[in-house]
Amino acid sequence: MPSPSQLEDELFPSTPGKFKIDRSHTMNRQFHRCFVSTSTMFLWALFLIALTASYLSFQSFVDSGSRYFSASWGGIQWEKQVHNSAQIHRSGGMSVLVTGAAGFVGTHVSVALKKRGDGVVGLDNFNNYYDPSLKKARRNLLKGHGIFIVEGDLNDNKLLDKLFDTVAFTHVMHLAAQAGVRYAMENPGSYVHSNIAGLVTLLEVCKSANPQPSIVWASSSSVYGLNDQVPFSESDRTDQPASLYAATKKAGEEITHTYNHIYGLSITGLRFFTVYGPWGRPDMAYFSFTRNILQGKPITVYRGKNHVDLARDFTYIDDIVKGCLGSLDTSGKSTGSGGKKRGPAPYRIFNLGNTSPVTVPTLVNILERHLKMKAKRNVVEMPGNGDVPFTHANISLARTQLGYKPTTDLQTGLKKFVRWYLSYYGYNNDKPVH
Repeated sequence: MPSPSQLEDELFPSTPGKFKIDRSHTMNRQFHRCFVSTSTMFLWALFLIALTASYLSFQSFVDSGSRYFSASWGGIQWEKQVHNSAQIHRSGGMSVLVTGAAGFVGTHVSVALKKRGDGVVGLDNFNNYYDPSLKKARRNLLKGHGIFIVEGDLNDNKLLDKLFDTVAFTHVMHLAAQAGVRYAMENPGSYVHSNIAGLVTLLEVCKSANPQPSIVWASSSSVYGLNDQVPFSESDRTDQPASLYAATKKAGEEITHTYNHIYGLSITGLRFFTVYGPWGRPDMAYFSFTRNILQGKPITVYRGKNHVDLARDFTYIDDIVKGCLGSLDTSGKSTGSGGKKRGPAPYRIFNLGNTSPVTVPTLVNILERHLKMKAKRNVVEMPGNGDVPFTHANISLARTQLGYKPTTDLQTGLKKFVRWYLSYYGYNNDKPVH
């Protein structure tokens, strides 16, 4: 067998008289084969890249399509419902986006606006902080008045953008929030998510809207915290919150002031004082007391230090609604455009209360009379869970600027609530049907 060197000599002889192959021609052929091979690989690579891109595009299309069909908002029919609900039916009327529309106050405000001819579109996420079936029943009530509620989260800026693209809202009534003082100890994140992040998301959309809407929103009497000056006035200090809920509401007041100052948004904050009435919240004391009394279960009545009874400035829902509508009617205009401030805009804060604090034991006495049943009271010292011993509103500012004048005392308001409760939950002769 010839050696490698001999093979090399046969292919490339260097001695005279032997046949010699042209080395340059052979090298060209090898280069050509290499070039063809590289080109083929390059084409295959391009093909694979194109194939991958096509797959990803198709997958994106499928995903977006899936999201579109599974979303609870969007589409021609959805836009038609929003448009119809936002229609104004009175001269000089307004088109209002009501957040938290399936909530207690939101439902009543929405109905009142619609009845007087304003356009109303609701937004609610129907969370399970309390029984969602009550919120859905409120939605059915609103539907009967021609009010459409969009189901979605306040932090969904795409949804908010879509709503403002669909309707040029003149006003926003912002009532969506994570409520409750004690629940903040169990789920603090929900308060930051709704009361701070959600508020900022809404304000961001409002500041960029053209035209900018005027905003009325629900703060809380809880912002007075450890303040002991009575009655509570808007000028009193509010830098000592007693609960996380109160802290998020106070943060909301500071945040809204910032957006008013920088972007020219007209903003009115309302400090509600213990709102009660038909279609109320099951986590409120008057509501849970009623349920437990009817079921023969004991109720827990807290009292403060030195055996002092807790007292609240209970405010009937119809009076709160009048204050909300008065705030909308006098809100003035936002002055910004495209996110830029053109001049100063109104910034206001009002107390909305009843000005007549009532002790919790007195509340129970009234319920006993209306229910014709005695409560099994378990009186305990108030724990350190964020509650305050009393609330009392000074409403002189709201009376002067809004024409706010509460007319329903606790005796009358609880009678209306009990009548609704017995009807809604199917009680006949003090016995539940279900």
